Amino acid sequence: MDTDKKGVRGAEGTRKGKAETSGEARDSIMISETGSGNREQEFDRFVVDSLPVAVVTVDSNLRISGFNPWAERITGYRAGEAKGRFCGDILHGGMCGLRCPLKAVMGHREPILGMDTVIRGRTGKDIQVRMSIAGLFDSEGRLLGGVETLQDVSALKALERERSNFISMIAHDMKSPVISIHGFAHRLLKGGCAKDEQGERYLEIIEGEAAKLERLINEFLEFSRYQPGVLTLHPSATSLDKELHELHETYLQRAEERGLTLELRSDEPLSIISADTDRLRRVFTNLLDNAMKFSEDGGRITISTEETASEILVMISDEGIGIDPSDLPHVFEPFYRGHAGGKREGFGLGLAGAKAIVESHGGSIQVQSRPGEGSTFKVALPKVTDPNPQRPAP
Repeated sequence: MDTDKKGVRGAEGTRKGKAETSGEARDSIMISETGSGNREQEFDRFVVDSLPVAVVTVDSNLRISGFNPWAERITGYRAGEAKGRFCGDILHGGMCGLRCPLKAVMGHREPILGMDTVIRGRTGKDIQVRMSIAGLFDSEGRLLGGVETLQDVSALKALERERSNFISMIAHDMKSPVISIHGFAHRLLKGGCAKDEQGERYLEIIEGEAAKLERLINEFLEFSRYQPGVLTLHPSATSLDKELHELHETYLQRAEERGLTLELRSDEPLSIISADTDRLRRVFTNLLDNAMKFSEDGGRITISTEETASEILVMISDEGIGIDPSDLPHVFEPFYRGHAGGKREGFGLGLAGAKAIVESHGGSIQVQSRPGEGSTFKVALPKVTDPNPQRPAP
C-alpha cells in the first residue's frame, strides 16, 4: 500500500513536474514575445528618430505626445519642453486655430500631403516648412491623435525667390525691344511695304513670332508677381456664387461652339468670404481654359461647389484626355509641361500661378486625374480667418 501510495505520489509528482515545466515554457514564450514586441517598439522609435524630417505626434486634445530630434532641430525646443503642451504653443503655425490642419484630418480622416506653410521657432524666427498631416486611429476606428511631418524648405523658397527675381528682371529688359519689333512689323504689313508676296510672308512670320515672345514675357512678369511674399491681395466681401455664375455665362458660348456641355452645380447658396475677387477669377479662368483645351468635342465640363464648417470647395471637372500619372506630382510646378497628348500650348505657368494665388488666400488646390477619363481640380478656400485661435482646454 505504501508502495502504491508512493507510486501515486510519484505519478502526481511527475504530472506536477510536467505542469511546472509546461508553465515555464509558456512563461518563456510570453517573455520572448514581450521581448520581441519591445524590440519592435525600439526599432520603430529608432526609425522615427533617424528620419531627416520633423515628426510631431499629438493626442486627441492636440497635446504633443512625440517630438523627434529633427523636430527639436527645426523648432529649437527640446522634446521634454514640447511634450504635453498644445501644439500651437510650440509650432505657432500660420494655420493654427479654426483652420488647423490637424483638426481637419482628425475629423475627415483624409491625410493632407505636401502643404506649404510657416511656423515660428523658439527664437521667433519664421520657418517655411512643407507639411504632411494624418490622423491616428486604432483598429476599431477610434481616434488616438494625429501626426505631422515638417520639412524645412526655407533654402528652397529662397532659391525660388531668386529665380523669380531673375525672370522678372530678364522679362522687363526684353519687353521693350520685343514690343518695338512687333509694332514695326505690324506697321510694315498694314502699310503695304512688302515688295512681293514672299516679303509679306516674312513680315507675317516676324509679327507672329514677336507676338508669341511678347505673350511669353507677359506670362513671366505675371508669374513673378504671384510668388509668395510678392503677391499683394486686395480682399473684399466675395460671393463665389456670383463669380462662378458669371464665369459659367462667359464660357457657355465657347463651350457650345465646341459641342461641349458646361454645367454649373450649386445646390445651396455659399457663404460670403473675404477674398481678392480678381485673383480668384484668374484661378477659375485658368482651370476652365485648361478643361476646354484638353476636352474632346462633345464632352462635359462641370463646375460644382460644396461647403463645410471651415471651407468652401470649388471643383472643376472634365471628361478630357486626363493627366499621365508621372505628370501629376509636377502639374503645379513652374515651367513644367506634361505629355498632354501632344497639346503643349503655353509655358507651364498657369497652374503654378493659380496655386500661388490660392495659397496666398490660405487655401489649397489639388488635382485627381486618370488618363482617358478626365481631371478634377479642387480649390479649397477658408471661410474665415481667425486672428486669435482658441486652444483646447487643459
